[in-house]
Amino acid sequence: MALKAIIASESPVKNKAVKKAFGKVFPDTDFTFFSFPANSGVSDQPVSNTETFNGAKNRAENARKKDPYADFYIGIEGGIEETVFGTEAFAWVYIISGNKTGKARTATFFLPEKITDLLKKGYELGEADDIVFNQKDSKKKTGAVGILTENITSRTKYYSEAVILALIPFINDDLY
Repeated sequence: MALKAIIASESPVKNKAVKKAFGKVFPDTDFTFFSFPANSGVSDQPVSNTETFNGAKNRAENARKKDPYADFYIGIEGGIEETVFGTEAFAWVYIISGNKTGKARTATFFLPEKITDLLKKGYELGEADDIVFNQKDSKKKTGAVGILTENITSRTKYYSEAVILALIPFINDDLY
């Protein structure tokens, strides 16, 4: 019987990232994936490490409240933070299974000033990317990370690696 995993988002990028990561971590396990939006409880564009983490955690917890009978709940939240080094972009992944949780943050990259200026005016990162790079719905595709790396990496790959890291406690059950 397949295990049930709920992805707390209808984002095609997040769904693909989770499925890819679970396939790598659990190659011999069948999963049935469901996705639906779950409230993050944070602003549409989280602007700190803590707010972004809380968004991912809240998404996973709210998905569990909506459907308490799944084996895994996965929340992913992208965020930004202004630092002395510049504006960082990153995401948090939060996974719940039973009484255990796993969490991981993606790598960080810095945004160009043109995008940062739009973020300061209240735009979300995806909207700012679309304006600066003359795109449409870029966050549903490669995202800022894909655009800025000229598709050497993508938002899906970027998230997938963090999902794998968040699964460490479930891979090493005896240590966590």
